[in-house]
Amino acid sequence: MSLRFSAINNLSDAANVAKTVPNTKITAIFGENVFTLKTAREFLSDEAFKSLSSSVKSGKKIDRSVANQIANGLRAWAEAKGVTHFTHWFQPLTGTTAEKHDSFFTLKSDGTAIEEFDGAALVQQEPDASSFPNGGLRATFEARGYTAWDPSSPAFIMEIGQGKTLCIPTIFISYTGESLDYKAPLLKALEALNKSAIDVCNYFDKNISKVTATLGWEQEYFVIDEGLANARPDLVQCGRTVFGASPAKGQQLEDHYFGSIPERTYAFMRDFEAESYKLGIPLRTRHNEVAPAQFECAPIFEEVSIAVDHNTLLMDVMDRVARRHHLRVLIHEKPFAGINGSGKHNNWSMSTDTGVNLLAPGKTPKTNLMFLTFFVNTIKAVHDYADLLRASIASAGNDHRLGANEAPPAIISVFVGQYLAKVLGEIETRVGDKFDEQDEAILKLDIHKSIPELLLDNTDRNRTSPFAFTGNKFEFRAVGSGANCANAMTTLNSIMAETLKTFKADVDGLIEKGEKKEIAIMQTLQKYIIESKKVLFEGDGYSEEWHKEAAKRGLPNIPTTPLALDAMVTEKAKKLFETNHVYSHTELEARHEIELEKYLKKVQIEARIMGDLALNHIIPTAIKYQNELVSNINGLKAVGLPETSYSSQLAILNEVTAHVHVIYTKVNELVEARKVANSIESTRERAIAYCSQIKDVYFDEIRYHVDKLEQLVDDEQWSLPKYRELLFLR
Repeated sequence: MSLRFSAINNLSDAANVAKTVPNTKITAIFGENVFTLKTAREFLSDEAFKSLSSSVKSGKKIDRSVANQIANGLRAWAEAKGVTHFTHWFQPLTGTTAEKHDSFFTLKSDGTAIEEFDGAALVQQEPDASSFPNGGLRATFEARGYTAWDPSSPAFIMEIGQGKTLCIPTIFISYTGESLDYKAPLLKALEALNKSAIDVCNYFDKNISKVTATLGWEQEYFVIDEGLANARPDLVQCGRTVFGASPAKGQQLEDHYFGSIPERTYAFMRDFEAESYKLGIPLRTRHNEVAPAQFECAPIFEEVSIAVDHNTLLMDVMDRVARRHHLRVLIHEKPFAGINGSGKHNNWSMSTDTGVNLLAPGKTPKTNLMFLTFFVNTIKAVHDYADLLRASIASAGNDHRLGANEAPPAIISVFVGQYLAKVLGEIETRVGDKFDEQDEAILKLDIHKSIPELLLDNTDRNRTSPFAFTGNKFEFRAVGSGANCANAMTTLNSIMAETLKTFKADVDGLIEKGEKKEIAIMQTLQKYIIESKKVLFEGDGYSEEWHKEAAKRGLPNIPTTPLALDAMVTEKAKKLFETNHVYSHTELEARHEIELEKYLKKVQIEARIMGDLALNHIIPTAIKYQNELVSNINGLKAVGLPETSYSSQLAILNEVTAHVHVIYTKVNELVEARKVANSIESTRERAIAYCSQIKDVYFDEIRYHVDKLEQLVDDEQWSLPKYRELLFLR
């Protein structure tokens, strides 16, 4: 029996495996495995607690001597919960997390066995930097790298089976100081935004001393049966199906979206939610998504750096918990052709230490002017750096999703809704291009009256926009489901920091010329609205008309990753990131190289698995079916039946034979094309070759013929689980 039918036969057994998920009040377990400041108060001395608290709240460095006290407190807390090991938990440029476990156990010089955890082990470790993606920054003989404790993210305990490990969130840098992870640049970008935003906020409120970027991500994912997944080598190796004919029923009835959650999936959801709550991940919603077997979860908003940690942690938790339920979670952007892929919408805003959401409309002219300032600056930032935002969400998986009539196109545009579009239009068209104090321009525009209406949900939603305003935040919808949010958030916060710096300089320049502050602000906002209005679009981003219109406007439309990544190493990008102390030129060049390598390696793996499946699964199965057809035809001939009695079998045989011939021929051509691409020295040119000469030329054509064979060959002989089974059997 093939793996396919074995998995189908075992479905009931897998679904009936008892998974006890306690009905526990969320508040009773929330954060129980996190070393929060409240927990720290119980385990630390006054000195150590004040130092840790100050570091978390204001970023002050922790003295090494105090680090010893904090480490002892952490160990006492962890050991009380049954922990024996600790690890520096970090986010290298692999796209996953990394950890190396060390025990508290050690031997003293006299052979005495003790448990200890000192400040040095808490603050710094030395993983091998040459074995992680580094873009040439580290050679094998230059292996040293450092993980450094990030006190802004609380330590937590990871439970895996019966084992428990104390995880210390860290950044990861090379021996020479370059960042080798997603977290270090993100923290730098957030600090750059904080400084720039405070300067602008002080125009309106001198009491504001800190601005924090906030993030609420929405994680989309597929859930399928473990046995069926294991019978698909492409899912195991690539996370997506490279072959598969569309089932009779897909998502066309629109009956899955917000439908009742299947019981087996529901048990899995409750289980991973419970694990997440223990880790302080504030999950709030769960529901069925549009495609069959597709779902979504989303948390309460948090500070960006914490939200990124939590999303990265969640993806690990989901994968691990799914296996307990004999399920598999697919977080690839496009696991199945013909139905919706998965995104990770990043809902982003900024808030002050005085409790103000800078992207929430206010109720007075003053608060609305502050809102308009940050609102317009965001639009200007997206307009000026659209190419960098596109690069920040570029990946092999996301290329399958963007612009596929299910996700925003690769064209970066901004949707603001009809009310705010009207406000911006009124500001843009002020007579004489000037504002004066006697004119009471702000009040006459009725900004303070019209904008608060948005709080009553008068802002529509545009699912086709990659960057949309949704009432009190911007939703960056183009981020891929498998991505680390930090990449997009580092870019977004960096471009916002730079735009606000420029805005401050422009306004101050007008004030120095004698303009009143409010008038100078309005004149600068008007200038920015005019300069960036071409990025505003309120219509259907899926439409061909928009693609034509975007081209007329001069908006970039780069559908493939290798070319989109070029934006990372332009002089504009280098200046932006270096002046804001986020990336050095060397770090940008290295990351560009890393992203290109990730792209071409993923496409290479897909090409190899296509060849393996075609030659070792598809063609042999088709040949067996050919033999049956030949035997049947010859048998009918032998008994003297007329040709009309086997003409249909002959037609099927000819069709199967034709598909087999094309598949075999194209797979061999694909192998040769890979050899040619692999000989190209430049990583960029090699990645472009894999995109244009391999993926674009062969993938769809080979798939077309394989999928046709799937619909022709005897179902009992077809070894790969079909879409109807993967998507609908639970």
